[in-house]
Amino acid sequence: MKKTSTSPLNKRVLRSGLLQFTVLCGLCSTTFAGALEPKKIPPAVLLQEITLTGKVVTEGTTGGLPGVTVLISTTDGGNKQGSTTDANGTFTFTKLQTGTRYNIQFSYIGFDKQAVNDFLLTESNSNSLVVKMTESASNLGEVVVVGYGSSVKKDITGSVKSLKSGEFNTGIINSPEQLLQGKVSGVNVTSATGEPGGKTSITVRGPGGVRTGSTPLFVVDGMALDNSGTGGDTNPLNFLNPQDIESMDVLKDASATAIYGARGANGVILITTKKGKSGQASVTYSGSLGLSKMARPLDVLSGPEFIAEAAKLGSTVVNGGSDTDWQKEISRRATTHNHNVSIGGGTDKMTYYGSFGLQRQQGIIKSSQQDRYTGRINLSQKLLNDRVTLDVNLNATNTKNQRPDVQAMIGGAITANPTYAAYDAKGEPFQYQDGTNPLIPLRLNKDMVSTNRVLASISPSVQILKGLVYKLNFGIDNSTSTRDLQSLPNTVPYQIGRLDTYNVKNTNSLIENYLTYNFNKKDHSFSALAGHSYQKIFLQGRNFSINKFPISDIEPIYNPGLGQDLTLVLNQPGGYATINELQSFFSRVNYSFKDKYLMTATLRVDGSSKFGANNKYGSFPSFSLGWRISEEAFMKSSPFSDLKLRAGWGRTGNQEIPSKITLARFTSAVSGTTSYPLNSSTTYPAGTTYTRLANPDIQWEVSSQTDIGLDFALFKGALSGEIDYFSKTSEKILLEVIPADPVQPAGTFWTNVPDMRIVNQGVELDLNYRKSLENGLRYSIGGNMTFIKNTVKNSPYSVIPSGAAQGSGLTSATINGYINNEPIGTFFLKEFIGFDEKGISKFRDVDGDGIITDKDRIAAGSALPTRMYNFSGNIGFKGFDLTANFNGVAGNKVYDNTANSNFYKLKLSKGVNVTPEAIANAEESINNSAPVSTRYLKDGAYLRLNNLVLGYNLNTTKLGIHKWIQTARVSVTGQNLLLFTKYNGYDPEVNNDRSVNGITSYGIDYLSYPKAKTVIFSVNLGF
Repeated sequence: MKKTSTSPLNKRVLRSGLLQFTVLCGLCSTTFAGALEPKKIPPAVLLQEITLTGKVVTEGTTGGLPGVTVLISTTDGGNKQGSTTDANGTFTFTKLQTGTRYNIQFSYIGFDKQAVNDFLLTESNSNSLVVKMTESASNLGEVVVVGYGSSVKKDITGSVKSLKSGEFNTGIINSPEQLLQGKVSGVNVTSATGEPGGKTSITVRGPGGVRTGSTPLFVVDGMALDNSGTGGDTNPLNFLNPQDIESMDVLKDASATAIYGARGANGVILITTKKGKSGQASVTYSGSLGLSKMARPLDVLSGPEFIAEAAKLGSTVVNGGSDTDWQKEISRRATTHNHNVSIGGGTDKMTYYGSFGLQRQQGIIKSSQQDRYTGRINLSQKLLNDRVTLDVNLNATNTKNQRPDVQAMIGGAITANPTYAAYDAKGEPFQYQDGTNPLIPLRLNKDMVSTNRVLASISPSVQILKGLVYKLNFGIDNSTSTRDLQSLPNTVPYQIGRLDTYNVKNTNSLIENYLTYNFNKKDHSFSALAGHSYQKIFLQGRNFSINKFPISDIEPIYNPGLGQDLTLVLNQPGGYATINELQSFFSRVNYSFKDKYLMTATLRVDGSSKFGANNKYGSFPSFSLGWRISEEAFMKSSPFSDLKLRAGWGRTGNQEIPSKITLARFTSAVSGTTSYPLNSSTTYPAGTTYTRLANPDIQWEVSSQTDIGLDFALFKGALSGEIDYFSKTSEKILLEVIPADPVQPAGTFWTNVPDMRIVNQGVELDLNYRKSLENGLRYSIGGNMTFIKNTVKNSPYSVIPSGAAQGSGLTSATINGYINNEPIGTFFLKEFIGFDEKGISKFRDVDGDGIITDKDRIAAGSALPTRMYNFSGNIGFKGFDLTANFNGVAGNKVYDNTANSNFYKLKLSKGVNVTPEAIANAEESINNSAPVSTRYLKDGAYLRLNNLVLGYNLNTTKLGIHKWIQTARVSVTGQNLLLFTKYNGYDPEVNNDRSVNGITSYGIDYLSYPKAKTVIFSVNLGF
C-alpha cells in the first residue's frame, strides 16, 4: 500500500509508537509529534467516549474529496465502522474510546489506497485528522486476474484489460457483456435485440472462423462456461447478477489466452465475483426503478397520408376512418424493478459474502418480460495455520422469459392499414377478416421459457512448502430449461391451437489440479505453474407437441391433455443427446529481473472428443516479453511515471464445431430412393444410406497472433494509456463442404480447408486523463479507439453464402458471402443503379453478358466495423458527480431486410402501409418488385450516448442517520438517450441470426425488437 507523502506542514509517520499528524484548529494548522504510550494516559481518559473527525484532501490541494470510503476498526479487527466523506471531504465516527488503537483505511476509485494503522486516539488528536490521497499512477499495483492465477498490472506482458465494478456501464443490464460495451478496445459488443434477456454477440479482435463461432470463452471464478444455449432465444449468460461481479478481465492476445489453449482463440473474459472481507458484517441494499419507451419508432404513413399516397398511385384501399399508430398500440411504457441485498464480513480465518437479487423487466413490446431471481454464496476458510485455504462459490438462478410472436407483431404493426381501428366497441381487439390486426397475435401466441441454473465450485489450496501451492478446482454448471410455444385456438382468424414443449438439459463439469511455485531472491522473481484439466459437457434435448385444442378458458400450456389430435403425423416427439470431453495439460513460467525485464511462456496441450482419432490433441504455445523502460536510470528525470514495452506471440485453437462430425453417420428411412420390396409383397423395408462420411483427420482450427504494445503514464499518472498493434491469423479453417468427386454417397463432409486463412489486423489506443483542482473540483476524461481490418484469404470457393433473406419472394436469396480478399460479413449483392423507362429496378451488369444473374453480384461492404470507439467524461464537486459515456462504430453497413420485404410501392398499392422513403422515387412503377440488392444496404455507423449518470452521496452524519445507515447514494441514469446515425431502421446495432447451414451471418435487420430509451432512478445504502 502506497504511503502518503510528507511536507513541512503536513506529516503523518507511524513508527515505534511515534505518531506525527496534522490537526486543523480553527483557521490555523499546527504540526506536532509526541510519543503516545497507553500506560501514560490517565484511566479516566482511556474510558472516555469521543468523536473522531477528519478530512480527506487530494495531493497538492486543500479542497476536500467527497465520496471516499473510510473504514475504521480496532487493531484486532473489532468494532468495525464505515463512513463516506461528505461534500467537504469530512468524515466522522462517533462512540469511539480514547486510549484505544485503531486502523483507518481510505479508498476511492482512481486514487491509491491509504491507511493510518495503529492510531492511538486521544482527546487532543481527535479534532481534525487530515489525510492526503494521491491519484494512482496507471494503477500499477492493481491486481489483474489471469488464467489460473493473478498478477499486478506492472508485471503483465500480454494484452490484458481489467475493469472493476466502479467502471462498469450502468442502467438495465441483463448480461455481463453489456457491462463492458465500449469500455475495452478491440472488443465489439452488439445487442442483437432490445428484448429483455435477448442475445448479445461479442467478438475480441474480430471473428476468425466460418462455422466455429466467434464468442470468447467466459470463466466465472475459475469455472470455464459452455457457450451452448439454455433454451429459447435468450442469452445463456443472463444467469449472472451484474451486482455480484467484482471485476472483469479481458485477455485479448494469444500470449494471454494460450493458457486456455483450444478455447482461447476468440479471447477469454474472466469474471470474478465479490468476496467477503474480514471485520464487522456489512449489509448493502441497491434498488432501482426504470422507465422505458421505444426509442425510435419507424416513420410509417399515418392514416390520412396512407389514403392520400395510395390515391396518387391510382390504388383503392380500404378506409376504416381511423388514424391508428399501430407501433404505439403494440408497445408500452415499460417498468423495470431491480432489488439487490448483500451481506459480507468475517474474521481473519473465514470470510463470507451472500447476496440475493431480483429483476423484473417489462419489455417495451406488450407481453414481453423477463423475471430473474439470483442467489449467491461465496465462502473462504483458512485452516491449519493458514496453510490450507478452502474457497466455495455457489450461484443459483431462476429466469423466466415471456415473449409474444415478436416478428408477427412488429411486421403487422409497421404494415397494417392505419385507418383500421385497434379495438371494437367492447374494447376487444378488432377482428378483421384479413387478420391484419397485430394485436391478435399478441393475444393468441405465447413463448415462455423457464430456466434454472446452478453454478457451484469448490477450490481447496494447500501450501506444501514455502512458495509451493497445490490447488484443486472442481466445478459443476447445471442448467435445465422448459420452453412452451403456445398457439390458442381461434375462429377469426382461424387456428386450431397447438402446444410445443422443449426440454433442455446442460451439465458442464470441470476438475483441475495444478501446482504453483513462486521464488524471489534479490533481483530475481520467478513463478511456475503446471496442471491438468478435464471437462465434460452433456447436452440433452427432448420435445413433444399436440394439436387441435377446444376454445376454452384453459390454456394448452396448463393442460396439454385437452389436445384432440393424438396422431403422430404432426406430433412426432424428437430429441438429441451428446457428450463432449476436453482433456488438457498446461504450464506457464514467469520471470522478472530487477522488476524491469519480464518474460512469460506458456504451453497447453488439449485433447478433444470432437476431433478425429488421428488428431485429437493439439499443442498451443505462447511467449511474451516486457521491458519497463521507466525503471531505467536514464528515465528517472523524464515525465513518464510508467513506460513499458510489450511483445508477444502465441497460438490458440478452436473446437466450437458440432460433435461427432469426424464419425460416419447413417440414416434409415422408407422412401422412393432408399427402399424397394424384397419379395412380391407391398412391404418396403427401410433403406440405410450414408449421410456423412467419416474423416478421422479433422484437426483443430488454429489462430496465431502477434501483439506489440506500449503502456505509459505521464505527469504522475494523470495521463495514462496503452497502444497495441495486433495481427491474428486463423488457419486450418473448419468447414462443411461439397465433395469434389460427384460420385459420393454423402452430399457434404467436414474438413480443414487447406491454405484458407482469415486475418484480423489492427491498432488499439486507450487514453485516460484525471485532474483535481484546488477548489475540490475533480474531473476525468478518457476513451479508446480500435482500427481493425478483417480479410478472408486463399479460399478455394468463389463465395461461401450466408445470410438468408426473409419475406415474400425472398426466401431463397442470400445476403452475406465469404469472399477472397474481403472481410467476413461482406454483403454479396446485385448493385442497384436505378429504374428503367418502365419504372422497373435496374442492376449493374458486371460480367457484361447482357443478362442479370447471380454472377453479377458484387462485394458491397461489410457488416464488420473498421473503427470502434468510446469516450467518457466524469466531473465531480462536493457530493455530486456526473458521468457520460458514448460509444460508436464506423465503416460498417447494415442490410435492411425489413424494408426489403415490406417497404416499396407495390406493397402500398395492395393496401400495405409503407414508409415515405418507399414511395419517394416518382419514376418507380407500382409493378416493380424488390429483389435482394444494394438498394436496401445502408450505412450502419452510429454514435450513442450509452449512459448519463447524475449522482449524489448523502452525508448520513449530518442527516442524523449514520447510526443506522453508514453510506447513502441516490442517482438517476439515462440509457440510450441519444443516437446519431444515418440508419433509418429501429437501430443500427443489430444482428439477426440468418445463418445458412450453420455459416454465421452478420449485420442483417429483419423485424428486430426495437431498442428502448430508459431513465432509471436508483438508491444505494450501506448499513
